[in-house]
Amino acid sequence: SHSPQITGTLVFTVFTAVLGSFQFGYDIGVINAPQQIIITHYRHVLDVPLADRKALSSDAMATTEEMPRTPNLMNSTPTPLPEEEPEEELVEESGLITMLWSLSVSSFAIGGMIASFFGGWLGDQLGRIKAMLIANILSLAGALLMGFSKMGPSHILIISGRAVSGLYCGLISGLVPMYIGEIAPTTLRGAIGALHQLAIVTGILISQIVGLDFILGNRELWHILLGLSAVPAVLQSLLLFFCPESPRYLFIKLDEENKAKKSLKRLRGGVDVTKDIAEMRKERSEASSEQKVSIIQLFTNSSYRQPILVSLMLHMAQQFSGINGIFYYSTSIFQTAGLSQPVYATIGVGAINTVFTALSVFLVEKAGRRSLFLIGMSGMFVCAIFMSVGLVLLDKFAWMSYVSMVAIFLFVSFFEIGPGPIPWFMVAEFFSQGPRPAALAMAAFSNWTCNFIVALCFPYIAELCGPFVFFLFAGVLLAFTLFTYFKVPETKGKSFEEIAAEFQKRGGSARPRKAATEMKFLGAAETA
Repeated sequence: SHSPQITGTLVFTVFTAVLGSFQFGYDIGVINAPQQIIITHYRHVLDVPLADRKALSSDAMATTEEMPRTPNLMNSTPTPLPEEEPEEELVEESGLITMLWSLSVSSFAIGGMIASFFGGWLGDQLGRIKAMLIANILSLAGALLMGFSKMGPSHILIISGRAVSGLYCGLISGLVPMYIGEIAPTTLRGAIGALHQLAIVTGILISQIVGLDFILGNRELWHILLGLSAVPAVLQSLLLFFCPESPRYLFIKLDEENKAKKSLKRLRGGVDVTKDIAEMRKERSEASSEQKVSIIQLFTNSSYRQPILVSLMLHMAQQFSGINGIFYYSTSIFQTAGLSQPVYATIGVGAINTVFTALSVFLVEKAGRRSLFLIGMSGMFVCAIFMSVGLVLLDKFAWMSYVSMVAIFLFVSFFEIGPGPIPWFMVAEFFSQGPRPAALAMAAFSNWTCNFIVALCFPYIAELCGPFVFFLFAGVLLAFTLFTYFKVPETKGKSFEEIAAEFQKRGGSARPRKAATEMKFLGAAETA
């Protein structure tokens, strides 16, 4: 039974599920390209043209006597201009535009943070398929708000559209890893789990390409660019009707053994499913004894504490690794290196992103999760140091910009080999059916929160530390590498039970004696 069971239904189902992840990636990347155009549009909507306003006011001051009613070019209604237009107002209004722009970017992350809490819960209430269908309503609503943003008060429509899309992506970041982790055969769990990240980076890449100014990233079509995620949303909604529900959900949560068998047979083809059903039955009897696990129990119950802390650390490692910083810096580094079209180099980074995530899909069942994560982290650590050195010595040696450029490409490759895809599905592997939804919600929430913190603080830290900012990331990477080495078990090809046993071993391996007494004490406390 070691030959991977790839069936048409499995391929179709996984493809449908990761269309959600694709939208997630598209929404992450889409806002970067049209930044200047949208800002200009906001100015236009809010009547804050920068240079004209100054020219107009100085004009008005010169000619107030002759023509008391200079029609303001922006408002069709002529208004008498004041004797002197204060400069502060201008500054204030450009501050307002900046604030609206940063809201347009960050409302997405806020939506994601809020919704990530509810992904697992929604999947348990409605089933994985219906939950993804309901989530698509949000995706569609967000896409429409942004797609029609030119017609109304665009800043309000874009900010709310981004927030609603963020809600969708937050739900998806729990639902998709959960669903594809539950339908995958054990031998393919990692490869299929890594497809979530592959779809995300593909979405980012497509959004970068479609956002080129001669395609959709221009004055006429930017609203279509923003609303384009409606297409995969509609496609996914249609395809979901033909997808089998997660057999684990059917059997363990709903106790529908026959439905679970049917679903499994569809997913596995002609293969005998008794072994799968037996494993689920065992898991179900455990689940019925442990019942639904709340988020608080994840931290208080000794058997979950270790895996949930490791899960959170993996997601923090993914976001605090400096990958966002690299993307933030890349364009300016490519400019310094003298590339006339830095946007193509950025797309090159996106392409490398995609290629190496695809490579990870193939490696993760061969090399194992833990080793790939370690290779990725230590590789990024070295790249971060080179990146810093390159940036620090940029003024001394012109060729250092190429060192930084190579560091960017390598950093991204190492990221997508391990830290990019692995946290998403490893968390699904760490937990059995009972605590899985709560754990995935918690993990997704920590991912979004860390992402938000980095996005918020990075510009300030970068300004403060300048080129030394990547030394900071190097330190963080080193810490996470050591943590992974000592605390993260290998989950490749293991059943959920064996993984739980691994954690027990790892949790107590450092101080077996103390751990044993602790366990006795805990046992006493729990029976009391």
